Amino acid sequence: MCGIAGYFGASDPHKNAALLEAIAHRGGDDQGVFTAPNLTLLHNRLSIVDIGGGHQPMERGAFAIVFNGEIYNHNELRSGLNGVLEGFGGEFLRDFGGGFTSRSDTETLIALYAAHGVKMFEPIDGMFAFALYDSRTNLLYLARDRYGKKPLYYSFAGGFAFASEINALKKVSPHTINHAAIEAYLRFGFVPFEHTAYNEIYELPAASYMIVNLADLSYVINSWNEETTVSDQPKISENEALDLVENALRRSVKNRLESSDVEVAAFLSGGIDSSLICYYAAQENQNLKTFTVSFDGGFDESVIANQTAKQIGSAHKTINIHNEIKNSVEKILLAHGEPFADSSCVPSFFVSQAARKEAKVVLNGDGADELFAGYRRYVPFSNHLYEIARIFSPLKSLLPAPNNKMSGYNYLYRLLDSAGAKDCVQFWLKTRSDIYNELPISNAIIEQARTTLENRHKLSALSHALSSDRKLLLFGDLLVKMDIASMAHALEARSPFLSRDMAHVAAALPDHLKIRGTTTKYILRKLAQKRLGNTVASAPKRGFEIPLKNWVQGELKEQIYDRILAPNALWHDYLPHDFVRGVLNETINIGGEKRAKLLWTIYALEVWYENDRIS
Repeated sequence: MCGIAGYFGASDPHKNAALLEAIAHRGGDDQGVFTAPNLTLLHNRLSIVDIGGGHQPMERGAFAIVFNGEIYNHNELRSGLNGVLEGFGGEFLRDFGGGFTSRSDTETLIALYAAHGVKMFEPIDGMFAFALYDSRTNLLYLARDRYGKKPLYYSFAGGFAFASEINALKKVSPHTINHAAIEAYLRFGFVPFEHTAYNEIYELPAASYMIVNLADLSYVINSWNEETTVSDQPKISENEALDLVENALRRSVKNRLESSDVEVAAFLSGGIDSSLICYYAAQENQNLKTFTVSFDGGFDESVIANQTAKQIGSAHKTINIHNEIKNSVEKILLAHGEPFADSSCVPSFFVSQAARKEAKVVLNGDGADELFAGYRRYVPFSNHLYEIARIFSPLKSLLPAPNNKMSGYNYLYRLLDSAGAKDCVQFWLKTRSDIYNELPISNAIIEQARTTLENRHKLSALSHALSSDRKLLLFGDLLVKMDIASMAHALEARSPFLSRDMAHVAAALPDHLKIRGTTTKYILRKLAQKRLGNTVASAPKRGFEIPLKNWVQGELKEQIYDRILAPNALWHDYLPHDFVRGVLNETINIGGEKRAKLLWTIYALEVWYENDRIS
């Protein structure tokens, strides 16, 4: 895991230093620079695999690469390439520069490209963002993994440049505020798709590659993988599905443990996903270290996490972060480089900080909810409840706003609210972000979301909802949050549920094995019951829960209000003043949880904007 960057033009020591410094936190074990006519590649390395032989930028024959990520099946892929190396000969050997000289998965990537070109991606099980230079054609290839787990941003303003983080690109590229992106942020809580908060900076989409012709900076972006979905419900028994899921998950965890020359730990939240990951990891590693977080005034997931840790025999540590919030929250928000409203970035940051003191690599449960239907909002898709809820949706206006987001009343209230949505975009927002979803906004990004959210593939309602969440929520929010939180401490986060195998297994399961009645994530609960018992199997969806309402009304109130009430605050350009004043003064009928989310969303915007104005 590393930080990568590069740019077109003559190599500039000042520009190199600025970029390397901006991505230094992503890996402090090694550093390197590659130069070619009109191209510079830069790398900060976190050494995980082949510590002594994996220096980057890596050059082999006609090729040079900077790579961020891990290829978990690279030894298997390399075995297949060995035959090519020995039998292909001629042009391949000359262009690649001979046989393998290291154990590094980076070198395996170069060999895959040399042998297969842009057909190299599909067999890869891993997370990756890389830039590969082919001197034969003077082309630069940028590529990302299946879900976009590893970040990659680019800009053509003032000359071509790319980097692992927005904050790095801002050091070398002109940038102006993208107002359509800010409008989208205020509805989604993050900037979706390939867009960023800046007109000149873009994010390379997941499962895609860009080819840049360095002769004239012309470029094209292609998808290398269509998302794995099924339109017809396959026939598979529950026992067959249980075996299929368990074997794939066990194999995925094992690969992510073995593909490391350093110790691998794990996050343990007490829920189903991380508990299963830790169970299989502990089967492979009897000295597994696990971590969770706890907060004063919020749900304490550490109780169940401790029970699970004792059951699987892991060395467990609970981190209480109450006293660290006030002085750290703005630093955490600014690390994203643009407005980001997911408040769980705070516990993710602190649990990553604690884990890094014990290990360089950590496993997590990311992706399970979006593959196996882990959110309560998926239940109505499976049971046709939205058709009934639409009839009664007008009653929502007569009901008092809920105060407890985990309550059954809150679920009913939001069901009626979302069922009355005007279109597919507002429906998605009401079921997910629940912030400024009533804003009458239409711009190119919102229309892009509309195209994504319209079911044109004849998928079941549940399959379409899962697919939409992977393209929007997982890509734009959840994976960004974990990458920023972990790499702020040079910690590599691996997600077994986002393996190539798990993608195919999840697509092969019919809806009734994901949602059964009102039970979410049915097949994973059955697996958890089999391996860990009823306490874990019956646990509600939690993640790293935080007491946001308490923060907004308590220890963070002064700094949040100061930001929002500042005379030059950016929200004035986008939000109705009377509404925001009503939220601040608690004169509008909304629940305490939603009020906290609304204020936090503006706060995150203003922290970013103030920093952007003075930087």
